[in-house]
Amino acid sequence: MSTSLEQLKATGTVVVCDSGDFATIGKYKPQDATTNPSLILAASKKPEYAGLIDAAVAYGKKHGSTVDAQVDATLDRLLVEFGKEILQIIPGKVSTEVDARFSFDTQASIDKALHIIGLYKEIGIPKERILIKIASTWEGIKAAEVLQSKHGINCNLTLMFSTVQAIAAAEAGAYLISPFVGRILDWYKAAHKRDYAPTEDPGVKSVESIFNYYKKYGYNTIVMGASFRNTGEITELAGCDYLTISPNLLEDLYNSNAAVPKKLDAANAASQNIEKKSYINDEALFRFDFNEEAMAVEKLREGISKFAADAVTLKDLLKQKIQA
Repeated sequence: MSTSLEQLKATGTVVVCDSGDFATIGKYKPQDATTNPSLILAASKKPEYAGLIDAAVAYGKKHGSTVDAQVDATLDRLLVEFGKEILQIIPGKVSTEVDARFSFDTQASIDKALHIIGLYKEIGIPKERILIKIASTWEGIKAAEVLQSKHGINCNLTLMFSTVQAIAAAEAGAYLISPFVGRILDWYKAAHKRDYAPTEDPGVKSVESIFNYYKKYGYNTIVMGASFRNTGEITELAGCDYLTISPNLLEDLYNSNAAVPKKLDAANAASQNIEKKSYINDEALFRFDFNEEAMAVEKLREGISKFAADAVTLKDLLKQKIQA
């Protein structure tokens, strides 16, 4: 009998590896891979990645007039070095994240994205193989709109916790969104002091809602469930466009033969009674409706802060190496 991982792929779901540790990626044969500062930080502490860090540091020393500028150049290059290695393993795209500090600055996000794409171009990797990850703030969504429409750069809108964000992202023409299943579950478990079965998991329900909305109204934006806490959340979303899964959960699916039937189906969305909404030209309405969801507000704030903090930690590590 085929593994649960093989069955998941057979439902039409594209499996993506959520890892900066490219040594583990090849085993599970994902189409794409996603990274973020937290994953790169974890991987960078392993001795097998010392060569990538050394290469990035050497680059940074040549591309900054001050130590801080060298650190920024080194970090950007390190993200690209990891992306390059990952792209040698996978057939598809890799997501590379814009600094979370720019989450509320549209132009800074655009400029950083263009810079990252330029670094990839320098080493012969076309923009078609890159997804630029940007937080799903109003400013981030607007940055993605410009990158998609004016520069042909595909974007992955991350740290997504609500249908409000998802609707605005689709209207902006984002290539892909990453609703965070597990972090939504974390909030509800803490708030209500109870556990949730996969069938009632609020993170799963959020992705189901977004998936059905997109399919009913004909949006092409890819829905990629992310941030899973257990395999039950993953199998409940079988049939979702994409799922990005950590290596430990990929291993669980790889070692399991449990049945994985298709749960999400675009054909079923058309008949559902779902209200159409629009935020594309209404920042005030977006902010109000988003503000009404305490979970989404709290988890977005927390996620941006965590990614920014890990980026600072990674910069401190790189600064030590530059000054050594």
